[in-house]
Amino acid sequence: MPTAHLPTTIAGDEHLLLRGATLIDGTGSTPVTDAELEVRDGRVVYAGPARESTPEGVRLIDLAGRTILPGFIDSHVHFGMSIEDQAADAARFESERTFRAALNARKTLMAGVTTARDLGGLDRGYRDAIAAGLVHGPRTHLAIVPLSPTGGHTDFTMPNGREVPMHMPISPIIDTDDDVRRTVRLLVRSGADVIKVCTTGGVSSPSDTPDDVGVPEEHVRLIVAETAKRAGQPVAAHAQGAEGIKAAIRGGVRSVEHGYGIDDEGIELMLEHGTFLVPTLSSALRVPDPATVPGYLYEKKVKWSTIARERVAAALQAGVKTALGTDSGVCPHGENLREPVHAVELGLSEMDAIVAGTKNAAELLRLDADLGTLEAGKLADFIVIDFDPLADITPLATPDNVKAVVQGGALVKDSESWFGTEPVRPLLAQ
Repeated sequence: MPTAHLPTTIAGDEHLLLRGATLIDGTGSTPVTDAELEVRDGRVVYAGPARESTPEGVRLIDLAGRTILPGFIDSHVHFGMSIEDQAADAARFESERTFRAALNARKTLMAGVTTARDLGGLDRGYRDAIAAGLVHGPRTHLAIVPLSPTGGHTDFTMPNGREVPMHMPISPIIDTDDDVRRTVRLLVRSGADVIKVCTTGGVSSPSDTPDDVGVPEEHVRLIVAETAKRAGQPVAAHAQGAEGIKAAIRGGVRSVEHGYGIDDEGIELMLEHGTFLVPTLSSALRVPDPATVPGYLYEKKVKWSTIARERVAAALQAGVKTALGTDSGVCPHGENLREPVHAVELGLSEMDAIVAGTKNAAELLRLDADLGTLEAGKLADFIVIDFDPLADITPLATPDNVKAVVQGGALVKDSESWFGTEPVRPLLAQ
């Protein structure tokens, strides 16, 4: 099976031993109290109970009373988007939008997300800039653009023909078999890690609804077949209404994004096919101020938030495999760990919510050989907090409660100075 692209970040080269914290390793196993986490050359050497001896040449860091978790993975972001800021964004120069996207990426990293999947709006230059250490952000997988037919979710044209300004690097419109093949090949050439299709309309789009079917099942199958000839890029489906969700699953997508109106048949199909659900609860459950969004968007948001609360909860309780993603850009950036809090609200246990945002999300992105859990050989991506998230996960929603963030062994945030060294700065800040 082809391997997934792993964008690296500037890795730390110190030999560290973190001792005394409670370790929640992301596997779902019982937490280890008074644990040790040994890191060398950017990877985990040891993660488990405290050992009797201290490795030679290691720098010891006492984290007694703290909790260590894997760095979270947000499987659904839009760094280049702020849907509640459309009028202001329309007046901005492209250069300013680039800087704002970089700022959104930094906010996301500081919230405790060390890897993210941007599902529309960015070209590979953003991914490469983060990987090169030019700016701070999560290592990033890209869809580049989400695909839909004319009049579908990513046809940003009002009924009167006026385009709503939504900046996409490549035209997202596919109507024919030839459109499908050519656009998928263009996306793969442009560096896409995942292909995103819109098998339904949406809440934020001006000329359709979540109940409308978008990219049909036969085109989903064609996309899956086309990517199989390349690196096997997984297909993610924006799918909100029941019929489009089922079309996506039958067509072979790896993940259903949103899934707000999933019916019982759709749940059974997801369980049968092993399809991931990325429920984007941070967006689904948030109804914006009506003064900040167009009227059509607000009306649909009120309706579909209620539907999502009931139907996504049913899917979670049925055991559908879940990976967390926020849809930030539709909801605020930098509040990403509100997502596991919402998942608990809708029925997951605290541990299952953590696994959904770490181990499961890494598996969805095909990065589980390197990320998602704190085990020997994995990249040293982790966060440090000073509370027990299994007793109360709510504080995770506040970014300031994530006290330290380590990405690939490099310290990028340490608000309490627990590590005794300065966090690594991006190259552009040096």
